[in-house]
Amino acid sequence: MPSIKLPVEKRPAMKRSLGAAAARLLAIAGCAAALAGCYLPDNVASTPAAFDYRLRHPIAIKEGPRTVELFIGSQRGGLNGEQRADVLAFANAWRREATGGVLIDVPTGTRNEVAAANAVQEVRAILIAAGVPPDAVAVRPYRTVDPTKFGTLKVGYPTMTAEAGPCGLWPYDIGPTYNREHNENAEYWNIGCAYQRNLAAMVANKADLVQPRGEVPPYTGRRTTVLDKYQRGEATQTVDPDKNKGKISEVGNKQ
Repeated sequence: MPSIKLPVEKRPAMKRSLGAAAARLLAIAGCAAALAGCYLPDNVASTPAAFDYRLRHPIAIKEGPRTVELFIGSQRGGLNGEQRADVLAFANAWRREATGGVLIDVPTGTRNEVAAANAVQEVRAILIAAGVPPDAVAVRPYRTVDPTKFGTLKVGYPTMTAEAGPCGLWPYDIGPTYNREHNENAEYWNIGCAYQRNLAAMVANKADLVQPRGEVPPYTGRRTTVLDKYQRGEATQTVDPDKNKGKISEVGNKQ
């Protein structure tokens, strides 16, 4: 079969069309490569723990101890003023957040054993006066590892605690490697751990991490004052009577 030859004047046009098609293919390939870094394959998206720090480092709520330690000297036998304040604050906190009774650990076999035992009665008296039921306070002895060391009087109760971690784990290399985690463009494992751990430590009511609190009646004192001023046609903003108390100059005041 004889070959078909194109006219000479049509060959440059065909070369230009082929070059344009090749340029379009290269542009499409470049866009696909750029989007590949943001695309998550199905098998990776099915394991969200690798991409969500809240799932990698969840905040666990559990019951843990809250303890205050009292240093009782061997020649003392009672509490000083700061220690009484500590025990009173401890008792007030027990009324708000405790999930059990108060346990007093008394050291034995130490040089301050007798003094610590004498201070227990004062601790019990402060706790009961602050509202802790007498049958909710228990006392037990404990031995220190080294009898020559100072034994503290420990007062504690169980409460809700929240924690995340442990942090500082680096199971994968964060640099360019041939590992699957690097090719999937995933966050490194330790990211977000410190944030979760600090959040768990800062929240006062650990139940707020799980569910919102119930609604309470609104405070109507300020609302009533504003509405009364509005009905009388007066300005409703709050005026601080001491806002100019520290001024030393009248420059800039309108006459």
